[in-house]
Amino acid sequence: MDMNQYLDVFVEESREHLQAINEHMMKLENSPTDLSIINDIFRSAHTLKGMSATMGYEDLASLTHQMENVLDAIRQEKITVKDMTVDALFESVDHLEAMVESIIAGGDGKRDVSEIVGNLNHIETGKADTTIDNHQPSQMGGELDEFQRSILQQSVEQGLQPFSVTVELEKSCMLKAVRVYMIFEVIEQISEVIQSTPSVSDLEEEKFEQSFTVTLISESKANEIKDKISNVSEVDNVSVTPIEVGQLSNVESAAAIEVEQPEMKKKETDAPKENTNKPVNNKTMRVNISRLDALMNLFEELVIDRGRLEALAKDIDNSSLTDTVEHITRLTGDLQDSLLTMRMVPIDQVFNRFPRMIRSLSKELGKKINFTITGGETELDRTVIDEIGDPLVHLLRNSVDHGIEMPEKRVKAEKPEEGTISLTAYHSGNHIYIEIEDDGGGINREKVLEKAIENNIVKESMADGMEDHEVYQLLFASGFSTADTVSDISGRGVGLDVVKSKIESLGGSISVTSKTGEGSKFAIELPLTLSILSVMLITTGSETYAIPLSNIVESIMIPKSEVLKAHNQLVIDFRGRVVPLLSLKEVLGVEGTSKEKDQYSIVVVRKGDQMAALIVDDFISQQEVVLKPLGDYLANVFAISGATILGDGKVSLILDCNDLIK
Repeated sequence: MDMNQYLDVFVEESREHLQAINEHMMKLENSPTDLSIINDIFRSAHTLKGMSATMGYEDLASLTHQMENVLDAIRQEKITVKDMTVDALFESVDHLEAMVESIIAGGDGKRDVSEIVGNLNHIETGKADTTIDNHQPSQMGGELDEFQRSILQQSVEQGLQPFSVTVELEKSCMLKAVRVYMIFEVIEQISEVIQSTPSVSDLEEEKFEQSFTVTLISESKANEIKDKISNVSEVDNVSVTPIEVGQLSNVESAAAIEVEQPEMKKKETDAPKENTNKPVNNKTMRVNISRLDALMNLFEELVIDRGRLEALAKDIDNSSLTDTVEHITRLTGDLQDSLLTMRMVPIDQVFNRFPRMIRSLSKELGKKINFTITGGETELDRTVIDEIGDPLVHLLRNSVDHGIEMPEKRVKAEKPEEGTISLTAYHSGNHIYIEIEDDGGGINREKVLEKAIENNIVKESMADGMEDHEVYQLLFASGFSTADTVSDISGRGVGLDVVKSKIESLGGSISVTSKTGEGSKFAIELPLTLSILSVMLITTGSETYAIPLSNIVESIMIPKSEVLKAHNQLVIDFRGRVVPLLSLKEVLGVEGTSKEKDQYSIVVVRKGDQMAALIVDDFISQQEVVLKPLGDYLANVFAISGATILGDGKVSLILDCNDLIK
């Protein structure tokens, strides 16, 4: 059987199970006696083992098998959860992740896991072969699926005999899960389990009456199997029935509806099926992101043509054409909403890898840290999700290294010995906000200024007059670092300027606030999506530009007499706040003459807390446009973030308000 067709499924589901193991391991460390957490980890490891064995990745299967043994020993209370145990399991996950990444990169997934397997074996006190189940769990809860039937047919060809074994426990049996464990231990000495009804998870949680059925293959005869199982205490009756080869092809299965899905594709479910012969309606399906990207590109072209149609309809002024174009506009608007929703994924996919990282760093530095995550269900465009991980890693490492103090220092400052770092995400309008906050020592204003002066970022004469928020923004200056020694944790001397550049390349912004002795907060603002923007079209000189609506505070007309001058800079009084005034024509060096008017047309834009007022010639309209990148050659053009094609076929440049405010 060619298993390559299932490789994508294997990779996706392996990642999901590894993430689940990581999450539950973090919980286990805080609640080492909670058996439900152990069971969750066991199930993920067990499924991963079955998938790996099926795909032929022996090292993966070997390591997960030994993890199962340790977890089972914990479940049976043969060993207790200690730091050494948790560390070994975390190390195992590191190996598993490395092997899966090797497979993703086209490798064979092989890795020398003998040392960690030996370590786990040692933790399990030498009982490396007492695992309760080398069987594959039945997720269907009754019928054999296509893959399981093929295994049975192959076993018959190899001279093995498939059996259906029904075991009935005594009605007085109190610890049914224990008896199930003992029965499976006996069964696995003489056979290989293919499926059980109810499912393994249901049996472990005692979600069955008195009997259960197991499908297995064995060299032993029916009476030998029956005798061995009957010897287990509190077993009332055992029925062993050989399965004939002819029966296998006639077995009807709900799994047969799910064409080309291997066993690993099924999900365990506790819900009983009323009729397994009814078609199963799949509620979700996996779609490769490249297909969504292709669909998005086609839609972007449609948006450009929509703009062209709107312009033509306006010129022709035919009511029927105008009505049709308006209808198309509404439909494409709905299509856009649906398409963008398809591309949205929970930011949990990024956040979930951080608790493990914080745990490792806090141990390495000898700090005590309580890490909390809020808003992981917040959704963001997949393209942004793929890019935001590295900046967040850098900011969190910064909080652990520079923010949270050592326990003894916190105690002296009358603070709890354990520091807190919180990671929060939430939606507001067309933006998503991500905040990283710690209750550490805060930012040392004097030290920041000292380093900034030393690196010629600011002049000493200007330093004293700077507001706190202006000083904190210096952290994002190129090459700035307050670290006395370069370390792996704080980024090996790489400053926060890299973080800022990445966030701004995503159309976002970052700001920082701090209170000495109380902590710091980094706030990131990001657009929900990158490809389609709502903009205001304006003209200056002979050019038409697009300004993203997300950056615009207000568009206003003011008399020239209200323009003031401060420190050789034109300013206006905008709602009680002094805002610098820039001529867009002069800043961008646009050719063409502007009409002389008694008042200025002004667009007030913002970036974080900072604002600027831009003098333009005319406001044209608001519309949605497709953002097209300028390419690598023009990537660093001042104040331009991209371009778009307007309805009349002309190209309009999209302004980068971050550069203008700088």
